[in-house]
Amino acid sequence: MSTEEKQAEVARAGREPMPPMKRKRLDKMFEVAEQKAESAKSPNDFDYIADLLLQCVSSDPGNAYYLRAFIDNLQKKYKQNKKGAPLAQIKVRGARAAVKRALAQQQWDEAVRQGVKGLLINPWDMPTLLGMAEAAKKMGDRDCEMCYLQSALMGSPKDPAANRLFAIALSDRGLIDKAITYWRRVEEALPNDEEAPRAIASLTVQKQRSSGKFDDVAEDALRQSSTPAKAAPVQAQLTPKQILKRKIQNEPRKVENYLELAQLYVGEDRFDEAEKLLAKAFELSGGKEEIREKWEDAQLRQLRMKIIQAKDDPEAAKALRDEYFRKEVDFCEKRVERYPHNLIFRYELGCRYMKTKQFAEAIRELQAAKNDPRRKGACLLALGECFQQIKQYPLAMSHFEAAIQELPEREYENRKKTLYLAGRLALGMKNLTAAEKHLTTLASLDFTYKDVSALLDKLSKLRDNSESASAEPGEPEDGRPDGDVSGENLAD
Repeated sequence: MSTEEKQAEVARAGREPMPPMKRKRLDKMFEVAEQKAESAKSPNDFDYIADLLLQCVSSDPGNAYYLRAFIDNLQKKYKQNKKGAPLAQIKVRGARAAVKRALAQQQWDEAVRQGVKGLLINPWDMPTLLGMAEAAKKMGDRDCEMCYLQSALMGSPKDPAANRLFAIALSDRGLIDKAITYWRRVEEALPNDEEAPRAIASLTVQKQRSSGKFDDVAEDALRQSSTPAKAAPVQAQLTPKQILKRKIQNEPRKVENYLELAQLYVGEDRFDEAEKLLAKAFELSGGKEEIREKWEDAQLRQLRMKIIQAKDDPEAAKALRDEYFRKEVDFCEKRVERYPHNLIFRYELGCRYMKTKQFAEAIRELQAAKNDPRRKGACLLALGECFQQIKQYPLAMSHFEAAIQELPEREYENRKKTLYLAGRLALGMKNLTAAEKHLTTLASLDFTYKDVSALLDKLSKLRDNSESASAEPGEPEDGRPDGDVSGENLAD
């Protein structure tokens, strides 16, 4: 047994044995998900299946059956678009960071649990999938490792890092011919890389030895591949970034080289360099929209990095946040202009207007976006918040109550938030019947949610003493039942 296998065995031993009842519950959920998948057509169907399988994968990270079904369902949900949800590059960043932290702390199963949250946004996300593959390998979950790597390659078939890891995984399983095929992809992507030809030669020798047809030619090939080329010693030592920089020097109008180098910088959180390369790529491409979106995403990520770095300077951090929100709105506005019938983009723009307190504009976009049945409940909730901020309280209440009816049970947090806002607003408007209805429903779901217990106490006192009132009739006590209008507390 190799050292790596011993480490994996120790890691697996650290997993707590699964109780029979929990296994039975997970298998039942998996069975329901499989049955639902046979007739799944609408986005709500795929979301329901994803919720079931998310619990299965999170509870049993080494189960390849659960994992394959989970990823397959998400890829169908996004219609095999290889990009996932709109603005996925921004939304998935938190999950990527969480996977990275878990790997650094050698918390392999936790890396998987954090990673699946990212896959809900983009099941082809390369950094997330490669991190999860590493975690699966450390735990000895080789089938899961293969599944993650295959999904990564579906999104980026020519990526040298994914091809390299997949080639190693294949050779570990004794699939020599397939391993050679993927090493050749690495060799094609990185012509000056020494590892690929050396691995190909080694596997060729291994194959011939196992077939009894080993010859001197194969042995010479292996020996030559293990010796650095004398003709170009400097070239052989170049890093992938240096190779791409040389390619850009030699072919300054080839867009692909700029994109590939920018992606390497993004992977290292060097967004400033990535932004400059993407700007140049956008110019050379003649204004391709997919490159424009990559460039915009890089600009936003660069600003977010600066905000984090300015945490000890509140004034600078606020200025950066304001700039970030302005740019976010600007980019969303341009996407809506380009795709006026895309209701997802209109919903995203409405949420950005809310963050910048442009409530009239937010209402306009959200009213259009609520025609998308997948987001109707979320849109109604956001509209209620907007009407509340401009002190149109009856409209706010009607939208909160409509949202309660539309939000599916799986949107647990949004349902709790809506019940809380509706209950608190009803209490401020002295509609005690509605307040009691919404707050008691919320308390039955989560009695610890915010200050719901205090609001119920207040409601009881008001019922006992209907004469006491601390606000003008018909208007909430503070005019802003939810108080905080910062971007974090408005719809995401």
